Amino acid sequence: MNTEQDPRWAAIVARDPKADELFVYGVKTTGVYCRPSSASRLPRPENIQFFDTPAQAEAAGYRASKRASGDQTQLAAHHTQLVAEACRHIEQADTPPSLNTLALHAGLSPFHFHRVFKAVTGLTPKGYASAQRTRKVREGLKGQHSVTDALYDAGFNSNSRFYESADQLLGMKPSDYKAGGTNCEILFAVGQCSLGAILVAQSSLGVCAILLGDDPDTLVRDLQDQFPKADLVGADRRFEQTVAHVVGFIEAPALGLDLPLDLRGTAFQQRVWQALRDIPLGSTASYAQIAARIGAPKSFRAVAQACGANCLAVAIPCHRVVRSNGELSGYRWGVERKRRLLARETDS
Repeated sequence: MNTEQDPRWAAIVARDPKADELFVYGVKTTGVYCRPSSASRLPRPENIQFFDTPAQAEAAGYRASKRASGDQTQLAAHHTQLVAEACRHIEQADTPPSLNTLALHAGLSPFHFHRVFKAVTGLTPKGYASAQRTRKVREGLKGQHSVTDALYDAGFNSNSRFYESADQLLGMKPSDYKAGGTNCEILFAVGQCSLGAILVAQSSLGVCAILLGDDPDTLVRDLQDQFPKADLVGADRRFEQTVAHVVGFIEAPALGLDLPLDLRGTAFQQRVWQALRDIPLGSTASYAQIAARIGAPKSFRAVAQACGANCLAVAIPCHRVVRSNGELSGYRWGVERKRRLLARETDS
């Protein structure tokens, strides 16, 4: 096919940013490759060679143009705008829009839109829609809506689809969540460790809270605020062994901590928390590194928020996350506790 008859040539002439995800072109006379939206001088059609990816162009001996970084910045801004519009569409829709609908609105193929959306948000479009529906359900259950109304208002097409995942999303039955934890029995105990007061709580699914602080009464109030109508039960001797296990891990991290956990969070938060659990003892990672590990390199701020939402101190080791320069950042239970935990793990 003559280059001028190739639709990719038309995209280059138009400097169409939507084509940047589809191909790059090499210029035989200069030895560089560019994206279709590049502001570089337009080459002669006969001097162009098309490649599906930059890697293919580099394998053929081409190097990135000096404008490549600018092209990438422009492309990143364009992607961020497209994804922001898609997020608003998802949030405002009565039912989750399909991938094809979202991709058509963005002007990308479903495959490329899916990849771009995940790179920017850290979630697939389906995962983001699910997280938004869960948020709407939580808000609805805390209000005056019935359980059924809250589910349908959030975009669930049937009760059964939500109830299948209710325990993981809410940690209990929707009706119990609406009642502030009614019918939910939570065992808890308060103790002391070298970091101050510690509260450990456990639901039927596993340990649901490990809180640190200076005042035991404040920790109990924090638990009561989380489950205002739950049946909080002072733990028996058997559960106190679980508390001792947690305290032992704080004092001697090399002992390890292997307990069933009741994790309650969005899909994104749970991905972050799992990445935190994968950080080896005695090591640290930056927010940017965690974002990259979960496949969302631009979501480091959202990673920091997920760390702040963690209510399972040491079990989900958010204290092992630091700034890119290695400095300690904020910690839900105080930077000094974070410093001491890291020092103890390094020495163990």
